[in-house]
Amino acid sequence: MSDSSDAGVNIKHLARLSRLAIDADAAAASAKELQSIIEMIDAMQQIETDGVDPLAHPLDIKARLRADQANSDIDRSRFQDIAPETADGYYLVPRVVE
Repeated sequence: MSDSSDAGVNIKHLARLSRLAIDADAAAASAKELQSIIEMIDAMQQIETDGVDPLAHPLDIKARLRADQANSDIDRSRFQDIAPETADGYYLVPRVVE
């Protein structure tokens, strides 16, 4: 997208292919935004990254996970008391497959 008028034409073409209605002002604004994104990407590609190890996360943090332990603190009756229908410890639901 070297020229803003070309970009506007490209935006309208993409909108037509996507079956989206877009007016001239919105196409011009979108073209301007896309042009600034492309310029930012071009600037980022100029940065020297040789010798830089890739990161899994931008911060050096560890996930704080709880221990994976079985626990029997669940009070089934408390949950089943608020359920619409139960029988013999099971939840009853409407049949969906005949």
